[in-house]
Amino acid sequence: MSLPGEVVEITIRSLYVSLTASLLASTWSIPSTIYAVYKGGKLSRGYISLMNTLMGFPTVLIGLLLYILFSRSGPLGILRLLYTPEAMIIGQAVLVTPLVSSMIYEVVSKERGELIEMAKTFGAGGREVVELLVEENREGIIGSIVIGFQRAVGELGIALMLGGNIAGYTRVFTTAIALEIHKGRFDLAISLGLILLLIDLVLVAIIRLLGWRR
Repeated sequence: MSLPGEVVEITIRSLYVSLTASLLASTWSIPSTIYAVYKGGKLSRGYISLMNTLMGFPTVLIGLLLYILFSRSGPLGILRLLYTPEAMIIGQAVLVTPLVSSMIYEVVSKERGELIEMAKTFGAGGREVVELLVEENREGIIGSIVIGFQRAVGELGIALMLGGNIAGYTRVFTTAIALEIHKGRFDLAISLGLILLLIDLVLVAIIRLLGWRR
């Protein structure tokens, strides 16, 4: 395959895997975090403490645990997920969940008191309060998901352990760059690195437009 063809193929696959992983992580991060913020008290403090702790969990250990689960002799080996894009998606989703949850918590908890008090003044129930928390913090929640995507697209360990860096199937930005540098193909490595840098700059711009200043 020509150099431009490889670059396009790897770029599309990388964006697909990381974007899908980020959206998957948001499906459980958003409701669980909003619920924790809404309930407040010990549940809320325990939840955010857990998420902050998990953010420091070594990436290689996450990859190892999922590798054991997905391996042929593992509990989920029957699904034959190891060395597939699906395994990479699951791994990246697990990786970014604590980050996305912590960011959402930070956004929503800032206005929790005022929003809940205002909602209850108008006789809103629990469901309406939760919907109000989501609606009023929509930009911040989207920004949190973008941050998760930014983390996922630049991840190496899980992509390598669960995807196997198979050409034309599971090779993404980070694994391809690492391999091509080892092989001495700096033209492909530099091309992919520049695209990854461009994507990162675009994501930073999006995050700032959504109101993040951290």
